[in-house]
Amino acid sequence: MGSSFAGRVVLVTGGTSGIGRALAVALGREGASVAVTGRRAELLEATCAAVREAGGRALAIVGDQRDEAHAKDAVERTVAAFGGLDVLVNNAGVIGSGALETTTTAEWDRIFDTDVKGPFFFLRAAIPHLKGRPGANIVNLGSVAGIRPYGNLSVYCAAKAALDELTECLALELAPHGVRVNSVNPGVVVTNLHKASNAVPDYDAFLERGKQTHPLGRVGHVDDVVAAILHLASDAARWVTGTHALVDGGRSLTGLR
Repeated sequence: MGSSFAGRVVLVTGGTSGIGRALAVALGREGASVAVTGRRAELLEATCAAVREAGGRALAIVGDQRDEAHAKDAVERTVAAFGGLDVLVNNAGVIGSGALETTTTAEWDRIFDTDVKGPFFFLRAAIPHLKGRPGANIVNLGSVAGIRPYGNLSVYCAAKAALDELTECLALELAPHGVRVNSVNPGVVVTNLHKASNAVPDYDAFLERGKQTHPLGRVGHVDDVVAAILHLASDAARWVTGTHALVDGGRSLTGLR
């Protein structure tokens, strides 16, 4: 990849841990200026320190992506600090599990407000700054759950499927403006996502079972996903738009739950 992100400005949501943090640091290593959002100020500052140590410039923007004003402020602060915006990565998200008949309206809203409405707020704020910018593009973090169904994960599946459809629609909408839009759809990746939401009762057993549910014989690492995001966001993918890059060890190909 080399210096493909040198001089580029990237806004990454959900950068306090997991994929978002690893991505921000990787972008810093590639010479990018990285604005990172998240709800936990201390962890966000730690991410930015790691970005700077890797060689990039960094800006921490604390806030909840379910807040429309936060999204607008984050984009405006990014542009003001770094002189523009080249790439938006909608990474922040939550998961939830359980039978639909026992799912509360509050739980539905929590997942859809974070996984669909939040990206919508950031997309709407960022698009005017991306239009006409050479190499400008958007990467949304989907999931294998947006591609195939999982019982007792219906709300999360529906939210990620909505984000995938939004990705395709925007790819058509923004193509005349030279802006590419893609998604990356991981399988199970070792992060805090499942633990934070108590989505699985026994996380260690869940990861162990991942050796069978993913045909390549293991669950994913954040670096597996980061590599795909970096490719789609770079000029190496300059003729790729509207795609869903499955980074799932083959899980989407199986009937295993």
